[in-house]
Amino acid sequence: MKYDILKIRNIGIIAHIDAGKTTTTERILYYTGVSHKMGEVHEGSTVMDYMVQERERGITITAAAISCYWRQNQINIIDTPGHVDFTVEVERSLRVLDGAVGVFCAVGGVEPQSETVWAQANKYKVPRLAFVNKMDRVGANFFNVVDEICKKLGSKAVVMQLPIGDGATFEGVIDLVKMKAIYFDEESLGEKYNETDIPEILKQDAMVYRNHLLEIVSEHDDRLMEKYLNETVIEEEEIKSALRELTLANQIVPVFCGSAFKNKGVQPLLDGVVDYLPSPKDVPAVTGEWFGKQVTRIASQDEPFSALLFKVTSDPFMGQLSYLRIYSGSIKTGETALSVTKDKRERLTKLLRLHANKRVEIDKAQAGDIVGATGIRFSVTGDTLADPKHPIVLMSVEFPEPVMSVAIEARTKADEDKLKESLAKLSLEDPTFKVRLNPDTGQTIISGMGELHLDIISDRLLREFKVTANVGKPQVAYKETVCKLAKGEGKFIRQMAGHGQYGHVILSLAPNGQGKGIHLTNAISPDTIPAQYISAIKEGVIGSLEGGFLAGYEMVDVSVTLIGGSYSESDSSEIAFKIAASLAVNEALKNAEPALLEPVMKVVVYVPDQFLSGIVGDLNARRSKVTNIEVSHGGVQMVTASAPLLSMFGYSTDLRSLSQGRAYFNMEFSHYAELPAVLKEKIIS
Repeated sequence: MKYDILKIRNIGIIAHIDAGKTTTTERILYYTGVSHKMGEVHEGSTVMDYMVQERERGITITAAAISCYWRQNQINIIDTPGHVDFTVEVERSLRVLDGAVGVFCAVGGVEPQSETVWAQANKYKVPRLAFVNKMDRVGANFFNVVDEICKKLGSKAVVMQLPIGDGATFEGVIDLVKMKAIYFDEESLGEKYNETDIPEILKQDAMVYRNHLLEIVSEHDDRLMEKYLNETVIEEEEIKSALRELTLANQIVPVFCGSAFKNKGVQPLLDGVVDYLPSPKDVPAVTGEWFGKQVTRIASQDEPFSALLFKVTSDPFMGQLSYLRIYSGSIKTGETALSVTKDKRERLTKLLRLHANKRVEIDKAQAGDIVGATGIRFSVTGDTLADPKHPIVLMSVEFPEPVMSVAIEARTKADEDKLKESLAKLSLEDPTFKVRLNPDTGQTIISGMGELHLDIISDRLLREFKVTANVGKPQVAYKETVCKLAKGEGKFIRQMAGHGQYGHVILSLAPNGQGKGIHLTNAISPDTIPAQYISAIKEGVIGSLEGGFLAGYEMVDVSVTLIGGSYSESDSSEIAFKIAASLAVNEALKNAEPALLEPVMKVVVYVPDQFLSGIVGDLNARRSKVTNIEVSHGGVQMVTASAPLLSMFGYSTDLRSLSQGRAYFNMEFSHYAELPAVLKEKIIS
């Protein structure tokens, strides 16, 4: 197909776990001709969930990319995970996408992870459509979900379709733009569908919602307002054009409905993607920096090449596979780009059109494309690739810190090197997966976003990398910080034969505010310590803070100010100042009231009325603070609480016992808080 940037759609499928994202994507692939058999999540036969772990558990773990075509438009789709442990996959996907489809369960409505992914989309200003799925389920309530999108997500939901029936009586949808009823042929698995007149019993409701739709589009267009007030016919294309403008401006969210599992409503959703979501040309030009100046790149082949590397995977046949979003210009197979972030040249040996775990080689990638590339050696997630003559650094991706750790060791001596190599590959793929060596015990510690995250990592080590390892029990990933201002001085003086070592550093430590990280300020002149030694001092400071003070956990949210010191013209060196800085930090920490921090989670429990008091009591016993209780749907109460991660280990088993298996919960990281004194002493000892 001839390249036309206006006919490209880069979209993500985002939702709470089990809302039907992958099933919806599978239907899209079937109706667009990419696959010739519908994959089912419950059968483990989906195209998008291709990992063994995904098929066994029936969940999406890694964001899979695939390209398909609808109405002569190329749609690049990324199907993202719904489980909170893999939220990084949603974050980095939304960073590079132009639009998204939020999938909501018609029974469950707006669930906790729906709110999380919606907030991520808000962060990157991604225009969205909503698809109310599972209209065939008992208890389905389309209008309740529309209401929740408005109230819980703060978006202006605009009804584009009305369901014809619900639950077992769900038959099709009413298109409020065309004012036609659409029925889907079950014999052709929904591939064929008929547009007919709206049933008489639903005509009045359709007119009410049609008028509401016309009011919204006319409010933002004087010409359409005049037509609306004069009761002149507003043409279908005029409505679509106005809705598109409002969607692209993030002023509305068009809402569609259907049942992906029952093959109803997917093709109109695809029409909505083409009609209302942006092409790369419709989103603002990407901006970056180069030597402190803002640089802009327009989505055009005529611009210099720029791309963001947003994901890395280890392919058993191709080695390292890098996912690129091309923002401007073009690049051909075999050409070289500059990794601006790493200041290294990268040769792209192969360019690939992505089809989940299958790839098709292409000769050229152009502005607006999402492609895979091999041959990239130095660049990692978040790095920018650009034309060497026109460098630019694009905004990277921010990742949350891991909150849970386990010790891991190879079972045999032969596996030790293989384990190190495999862990390095996995940490390259997943920025929320960290590996470190405990200097006191010599143990290798791996950290992740939760029990499921670490369980998947352990499973992949065995199956994918063929490494047998012993994994310890999950431990909380504590942090350390300081509570008051303190000064420290460090001197490193050594006299050796013919040459000495001299470094002298005075600095102060102070609290930096929650979530603000480590901040270093140089408040001395070059006459006190020459500029050539400042980077070594910073290395010493960061290295010392990473090792902690109370219990060996990483220090966070500390402001460090270099306030004095001295040097020797003959004996000073970088290593001497690095050691002196480390000594100064350790001296200051003694008087800075170091504190131990624990991760606190946002917990949302869905519980039937009769079990509410028991579950609230159990949460209170876990040092949790219940912040809200409200009716969710169908007599189910939604309990929101703030709970220390330490107290939530094994909660899923206890919750099943307390509710006879009828309650379920969602948990995600919220913030770090100071550990109570009693527990602090226990952890340190």
